[in-house]
Amino acid sequence: MSTPAPQATTPEQALAWEAEHRTRAGAASIAAGLLTLLGSILTTVGFNAIPDYADKVVTPIDTLGHLVAGTTIPQGRGALQVLYLADHATIPLSGAILQGLGGLLLFFPAAYLYSATKARNPTLLKLTLIAAAAGAAMYGIGTAASGIARYSAATGLAADATNADAVDALKSGGVLIGAAVQQLGGFLLGFTFVMLGLNAMRVGLLTRFMGILGVITGATFVLPLDQQGILRSFWLVALGALFLGRWPSVLPAWETGRPQPWPTAQQLRERRDGAGEVAPATPAPAPRAPSANASKKKRKRK
Repeated sequence: MSTPAPQATTPEQALAWEAEHRTRAGAASIAAGLLTLLGSILTTVGFNAIPDYADKVVTPIDTLGHLVAGTTIPQGRGALQVLYLADHATIPLSGAILQGLGGLLLFFPAAYLYSATKARNPTLLKLTLIAAAAGAAMYGIGTAASGIARYSAATGLAADATNADAVDALKSGGVLIGAAVQQLGGFLLGFTFVMLGLNAMRVGLLTRFMGILGVITGATFVLPLDQQGILRSFWLVALGALFLGRWPSVLPAWETGRPQPWPTAQQLRERRDGAGEVAPATPAPAPRAPSANASKKKRKRK
């Protein structure tokens, strides 16, 4: 994994470290976004391909009827779906592994953004970097491990398994442990990206749009706001483009090595108003000389 920047003593040292690690951080951020999106697509396609088996539903009343009659209880919908998944696990399993790899790569952009922000704001908690390392490892490994354990349990299911057998297989220890590790890692990553989004925006390394979107991305690791990973993938790819200097506008903080907070909407309006040229005042019409007729009328009045 990328080595975090040492505590920079000058802006020049911070800029030198950032220039050295920019390419790797940007490429990792873009790769994490693309792997997350591709993995989500494969997982969704794999699960959507499972037949509904609506005519194979076995209700509790049906089960009691078969028990009373002494006949064999037919396989239920759940067991048939798990058996189908076992025979067609390649696509969703590939999706889980790709999502896990994407989760591991999250450390690189997080560590890079942390180091750049820390150089401009020394008060940033080191806990943010620790959470990024632990969160990326746990989320990536947990995502891949729970997926592999789920499909392994489905593959080991007997051909005549019942619904109860299918439920037990999907609740095996490997599946539950992997899911728990994934959730804990997601919580740590959520904390990481909320902290980075806020603090990087305050020192001017992220625009207000990217900073707020980073906070929302962090929330998606904990709340079911972006289950397909589309928002997260977009933010990671955009962040990678920013690292690589492909962002449409230049943010001064990346060039000076000093904190230069992104201006608020009110400050932008004040700058526009202050920079606007004052329109020249319309000259007052010159007074007209009195006409000869007016002079004659005045003499007559006298």
